[in-house]
Amino acid sequence: MSGGPAACAVIVPAHDEAASLAAAVHSVRAAARHPGVAGTPVLVVVVADACTDGTVAVAEDAGALVVRVAYRNVGRARASGAEAALRRLAAYGEGLWLATTDADSVVPPRWLAHQLRHARQGWECVVGTVRLAPHPLLSPATAARHDAHYFAERPPGRGAWHHPHVHGANLGVAAGPYLAAGGFPPLAHSEDSALVAALERSGRQILRTDGCPVLTSGRVDSRAPQGFGAFLTSLANAGPVT
Repeated sequence: MSGGPAACAVIVPAHDEAASLAAAVHSVRAAARHPGVAGTPVLVVVVADACTDGTVAVAEDAGALVVRVAYRNVGRARASGAEAALRRLAAYGEGLWLATTDADSVVPPRWLAHQLRHARQGWECVVGTVRLAPHPLLSPATAARHDAHYFAERPPGRGAWHHPHVHGANLGVAAGPYLAAGGFPPLAHSEDSALVAALERSGRQILRTDGCPVLTSGRVDSRAPQGFGAFLTSLANAGPVT
């Protein structure tokens, strides 16, 4: 991607997320207004997957491009969003940067600027981290168990942390490498990890950074049987932190 991304698309899969989606899209809109993104067109794509609530209306009111599907499969939903973005922004070719987040997450104002800055430095994929947002069903003990697990490998001090995590809530990849790797596979979970693994196998330049974490929901009533909420539920049922 010579010279860095010429345009950016943000993919947000959503299944019955009317309650949280507006905050997610508005945070992406705020990130698109950051000075570090100036001059770079940003398209927000919400993939409404088998929605029965007001998700579509919320997305449209927030100014997103809405793709309606009925997969109940987050891998297929993310891939559909990427396909729509690639079609809509075809004029930019491989100069397109594909970022993804989740409908129950809030990105920081410098999120896109952070990804695009690293893309201009030659990174082909940026793999970020998350922080848990408070939730009525998330107990302090479960949050502590999560943090003990999540940060177990983080070095002390302020050194760079090349973390082991992959989150669709905080991920970005150049269009060319994305397509060459086959895109998001049609998996019900871990589609983000599978994409990053494919990029790693092909020798792509991948940055794992804790430099710009995304705030993600601490809910334990998971939308996906093996998603992040299910992981928090397993932690809630675990023994004391050691």
